[in-house]
Amino acid sequence: MSEQKKLPVEKSEILFFYEATYSTPNGDPFTGEQRYDEETKKILVSDVRIKRFIRDYFIALGEHDVYVFNDRSSVEEGKKISGAAARMQSLKKKYDDVDKYPEVYVEAGKGEKKKKEQDALKVMQKCIDVRLFGGISTEEGDAVNLTGPVQFSLLNPSLNSVDLRMHQNTSVFSSSTEKSRGAIGTTTVVPYALNQIHGWVSPYSAKHTGLIESDINLMLKALWESINNANTRTKQNQNSLLLLQIVYSEPTKKLYGADRLVELNTVKAMEEKIRSSEDYTLDFGKLREAAQKEIVQEVRFFTEVDAIASQIQGEKFKAITL
Repeated sequence: MSEQKKLPVEKSEILFFYEATYSTPNGDPFTGEQRYDEETKKILVSDVRIKRFIRDYFIALGEHDVYVFNDRSSVEEGKKISGAAARMQSLKKKYDDVDKYPEVYVEAGKGEKKKKEQDALKVMQKCIDVRLFGGISTEEGDAVNLTGPVQFSLLNPSLNSVDLRMHQNTSVFSSSTEKSRGAIGTTTVVPYALNQIHGWVSPYSAKHTGLIESDINLMLKALWESINNANTRTKQNQNSLLLLQIVYSEPTKKLYGADRLVELNTVKAMEEKIRSSEDYTLDFGKLREAAQKEIVQEVRFFTEVDAIASQIQGEKFKAITL
């Protein structure tokens, strides 16, 4: 039996493509303006933005516990504690019948602390975002710090270069009670961007968070549907296009430059004038070539665009459902 078979999940890399039209895919928290690489003129989407999409999707459905969630239902009124500690208290109350670890952990004066940490770990693993992205517990005696097996690139550049547009808008609300007229604001919007999100799954970290394959399938569905159903003013005009999961044959293998396997076909000078998926094509030649390598077990994909699906063909390519 290979080492991969002994691990809870397969080693894989994820490439997710979605389009954004006259929207702000990822605003800077300090300025509110779209993150942007001035040299390449490509917009940037952070890993935090993507994880928030996924968490918000799970919270909205209400079918899975989410750890990074503002919940003070179990905190005494007037008591000041961290958000992580408040969430831990709430989860402990919900799972008060969770199986406790045996007394073998209580030894040499340090056992009681370790037992509390193990109990906290077990409660945290009830949350799907902890199993996916890791988490920390800051409650006294529950020092748990888990590295997430699923990670995304810190900043993900769009495939096309973009010429940002300045958009001014007015508000019926005045900026202060002393003024009678509404306020005027300025926002940068993206006319069109094909965003590529690059992620990866570590089977070794999965052993610590309790991640299993069904969790990954849920995450992929959340990623796809959260983009399609975002309804805020800056995110509503977005569409999921293609999801790829490159599964490796061994847990220590990795392709070089997986985030460059899908290329945008257009005239370079026209990139900033792209306004829809009809203005370019995608080239999967490098992906098909990489898929033939022995280190690649298979390439799973999902798309609702027939023109894209028809180009992703081959012995190791497998269409999946979400």
